[in-house]
Amino acid sequence: MPTLHEVCAKARTLPCSPSLLPRLIRLLEQPDSDVADLAQLIQLDPVLAASTVRLANSAYFSGGATVQSVAEAVMRMGGREIYRLAALALGARWMTIEVEGYRWEAGDFCRASLVKALAAEVLAEQTGRADPALAYTCGLVHEIGKLALAHACGGDIPRIRNHQLEHGGPWLEAETAILGFNHANVSARLLEEWRFPAACIAIAAHNPPDERLLAPEHRALAAHVHAAQHLAVALGLGQGEDGFLYALNTTLLAEWGLEPAVLETAMPEVLERATKLLRTQLGAGPIAA
Repeated sequence: MPTLHEVCAKARTLPCSPSLLPRLIRLLEQPDSDVADLAQLIQLDPVLAASTVRLANSAYFSGGATVQSVAEAVMRMGGREIYRLAALALGARWMTIEVEGYRWEAGDFCRASLVKALAAEVLAEQTGRADPALAYTCGLVHEIGKLALAHACGGDIPRIRNHQLEHGGPWLEAETAILGFNHANVSARLLEEWRFPAACIAIAAHNPPDERLLAPEHRALAAHVHAAQHLAVALGLGQGEDGFLYALNTTLLAEWGLEPAVLETAMPEVLERATKLLRTQLGAGPIAA
């Protein structure tokens, strides 16, 4: 049975890790960054560069002459849309690797992650108590260890499943009982190696969030990502067999004003953004930028 270290090592062999995203985040946070800087970074990934130019020339953004370069595309679209595109283009390629376990259909893990990211963004915008861009990032990657674990330990998933069926409780606890670690441990280790923001690493490590273990500066964000997970599960898009088997920290949600009425209000906006982003891939099928 693989160790935590071995699972993470095997995950590094998967193509197209989303390690370019933290570099893009840091660049967008710099007040003196410009179009040339963004274009130079995007061009490190040829597929992302092509997707950027293509989207800039789509009906959604097109408003004049045809864009010929990545720099022109960045200028037309703006930093926020560039980041959304990068998250989809880079995340989708890594998140749609075919693996055994969790009973996912094609594209399900990526679909669930993107819906969770959008839900975290919407909730942060509505409450004003967390940064929407960082909430989006954390929502996107905070369970990325599931993919690595399924890739490295696919043969052990039936034992995890049987343990959960026999003993009940959250799926995460069944993983720990069988493997000695769980997908939250894997997520945190990988995000640390890829140099994601500290908040993303902390939230990934504590899933479900425990306010006693989180630094004060991470608690609001953790609550919003946790609420986003609940919303994504409620929408039922891309959920694996473990989707409903999680512990909900209602005390933390209430502390940050994320009551059921707030989540219910956010749901239509989350669904609208997910539909715009995923289009015909919203309900099923592989995800591609």
